[in-house]
Amino acid sequence: MDFGFTREDEEFRARARQWLHDHLVGDFASVAGQGGPGSEHQATDVRRRWERELGQGGWVGIGWERSRGSYGNRAATLTQQVVWAEEYARAGAPARVGHIGENLLAPTLLSHGTDEQRNRFLPAIARGEELWCQGYSEPDAGSDLAAVRTAAVRDPGAGNGAGGYRVTGRKIWTSLAHEADWCFVLARTEQGTGGHRGLSFLLVPMDQPGRVEVRPIRQMSGTREFNEVLFDGARADADHRVGAEGDGWRVATCLLALERGVSTLAQQIGFAAELDRVLRLAVRGGAVERDPVLRDRLVRAWAELRTMRWHALRTLGGNGNGNGNGNGRGTGEGAVPGAPSVAKLLWGRWHQRLGELAMQVRGADAALGPYDWTPHRPYELDALQRLFLFTRADTIYGGSDEIQRDILAQQVLGLPREARR
Repeated sequence: MDFGFTREDEEFRARARQWLHDHLVGDFASVAGQGGPGSEHQATDVRRRWERELGQGGWVGIGWERSRGSYGNRAATLTQQVVWAEEYARAGAPARVGHIGENLLAPTLLSHGTDEQRNRFLPAIARGEELWCQGYSEPDAGSDLAAVRTAAVRDPGAGNGAGGYRVTGRKIWTSLAHEADWCFVLARTEQGTGGHRGLSFLLVPMDQPGRVEVRPIRQMSGTREFNEVLFDGARADADHRVGAEGDGWRVATCLLALERGVSTLAQQIGFAAELDRVLRLAVRGGAVERDPVLRDRLVRAWAELRTMRWHALRTLGGNGNGNGNGNGRGTGEGAVPGAPSVAKLLWGRWHQRLGELAMQVRGADAALGPYDWTPHRPYELDALQRLFLFTRADTIYGGSDEIQRDILAQQVLGLPREARR
């Protein structure tokens, strides 16, 4: 496959690089590189201001489908979206707090929303003013969305003139719920149904004291980036249901396919930086000279990361030849069957192995870390220790490996469903 950048792409790269150089200063520069996986709790106030700075520059939602309208963001081809993602990662800019709204909800509204929904929500996302979280997983359902129990009951007094729903249930592993203004929730609107039937996709405001409660979940790495969210009769307008009532499964699965879009390439640049740190540590400490098996594993990790990049580029365009619809957001039309699940399987286990390599390279020192002898101060982990601990979850969140293999088996290979006991 020939995936190259044109002169226009390189001019776009220069503009992106210059903007980042000019604006990533002061407080924003002080939090550069903060807020990534396992560290979402870092500098949230500054990163929220950075989100608005990006919005004012037109860098939020670049490449959204222009035929549906302009929402304050700039036009960009698929390759230019890749360029922006790469330059953002290379600049070491703060991790985004608005990526769920930009990369998941917005493309879903472009594909399945009404004009009124797009005009209400997309400009606020593009300005970096409203943040979103995802209400999918549940304590008794995990990654099996067909087992969702959260209920939404029609209530004429719950919304605007068109009425609305009262949402009751629990969602778990909800990233950034403590920061979000809105949550898109998969709920069962047809009581007595099961499986894929009877689900609806609802947009629920988080600012509902007494009806929406966010409980942080402490990870073994010591951080609290995930949350449990309890809905107790929370209000959702009927006008804020995306798609028809009972058609939530189709909307929700379309959104999941969007989860491995252009941002995957930026994620891989972050992976490359982590791998480079492990490699330098292995060389400096002499581990690559002492242990040929370790040396082989490091080389293999580098090769696998390159393979993941080419796989992402090959499938990103929509049809496996890099010739997609140009919006880079994967509307599902002409998409490579199973590509999102393959991508998740590739990077999840690879990143886990990198965390294991980071500990192996350090040997016994991996069990030690910086310690502050101040009384009652918690033991701190360094970056590689956090990498190792957090990557234990890589094969679970965002759809577990088991669920991804089921999708590939049933939807791509055409294998029968496993009999349920």
